[in-house]
Amino acid sequence: MKAGALELGHASKVTATVPQRGVNRGMSILDLFLRIIAIIATLGSAIAMGTTNETLPFFTQFIRFRAKYSDLPTFTFFVVANAIVSAYLVLSLGMSIFHIMRSRAQASRIALIFFDAAMLALLTAGASASAAIVYLAHKGNTKANWFPICQQYDSFCHRTSGSLVGSFIGIIIFILLVLFSAVALSRR
Repeated sequence: MKAGALELGHASKVTATVPQRGVNRGMSILDLFLRIIAIIATLGSAIAMGTTNETLPFFTQFIRFRAKYSDLPTFTFFVVANAIVSAYLVLSLGMSIFHIMRSRAQASRIALIFFDAAMLALLTAGASASAAIVYLAHKGNTKANWFPICQQYDSFCHRTSGSLVGSFIGIIIFILLVLFSAVALSRR
């Protein structure tokens, strides 16, 4: 009779770990999917901002005003930050695939949380600084005598605003990646 009780207890432990492994594998698949979406968002943001320029004629066709992303160091930092984050995400795809196959890996998840948090900080810094410049381009600052330029450089402002949207989507995805990795580690 005692042996039967031990077998029942043993069987309940086996069935309790199987769903947990499935949940961890599902979270690893979601991690891979989110990383692919983040690659698209950050790489698209870097390309959109890096190819942004607009030229306007002024009085004659020989005198022109030009707006390029490289005219503002903040936008250059934004492009570099998004490119670094995109490269990191491509390199981290291998670890994400490894976590699908080995859902119990802990050391590599801790490393991914650390690097994901660092990339989140870099991406947030670039997007936040660029958001301030885009806001000034749209609204200006009359106290500082900075006039809005988006009335003249409409295409330039639309592209920079669109690239910011992609970068902020990447920020949200990184927050989710860090949270999902922390949950996967806490389930062990």
